[in-house]
Amino acid sequence: MRSSLLRIGQAIALVGTLGLAQAAMAQSPVFTDQQKQAIGEIVKDYLIKNPEVLTEVIAELEKRQAEAQQVAQAGAVKETRQSLLNASHSYVVGNPSGDVTLVEFFDYNCGYCKKALADVQALMKSDPKLRVVLKDFPVLGPDSVEASRVALAVKNQLQGQKLLDYHVKVMDTRGRVNGERAMTVAKEMGIDMARLQKDVESAEIRNALQENMALGDKLNLSGTPAFIVGETVIPGAVGLEPLKQLVDNVRQCGKANCG
Repeated sequence: MRSSLLRIGQAIALVGTLGLAQAAMAQSPVFTDQQKQAIGEIVKDYLIKNPEVLTEVIAELEKRQAEAQQVAQAGAVKETRQSLLNASHSYVVGNPSGDVTLVEFFDYNCGYCKKALADVQALMKSDPKLRVVLKDFPVLGPDSVEASRVALAVKNQLQGQKLLDYHVKVMDTRGRVNGERAMTVAKEMGIDMARLQKDVESAEIRNALQENMALGDKLNLSGTPAFIVGETVIPGAVGLEPLKQLVDNVRQCGKANCG
């Protein structure tokens, strides 16, 4: 639906642009009124007989917009690399000293994130040199924000595989995940609940979450999951093999897309 609305908006914008062009032509002293009318009729007749031209123009516009966004995102990745890769509050799993880092922005209530979790786990299992950074990006409402605050606070007590186990258990929850559910999982894993409650309310956790949200906005992320490999942002649950290929490319040529 969002894509259809975007295309409709682009078509409207294109028609508006043509209207502006006609208005500019109407003010031009180069053509007589009769010539202007004739040109307008020719353009109108051509578009009616060849409406596929509008589709081609919109496709080209989308292509250019996507290319411009990729360039902008690559610049934002370079600018924020330190926060992306080495922020003290990030979940670092896999090999902490790995030669390639995969960053994932996720939301605990994102169905596609739940699907992508299995891909990330399989990738870590098959690639012992992979370092994975998990970034809370709670864009799906207050429940997600509550869950992320608890999860970030849990990191003060768990690390490595135990931290990943916690993340997986919360992500595997059926139905909505909120702060209460995140707390329940923490209790099941033997977390010091008094300390956890104190940490959840701390300025440190609020600031960490705000930093993640600001990073996501700077990278122009439109949803979750969103992966970053090298300087490339990959939106959506793209699957195991594409992620593996991107990681392999970084090892081979230093970029997610070689060639």
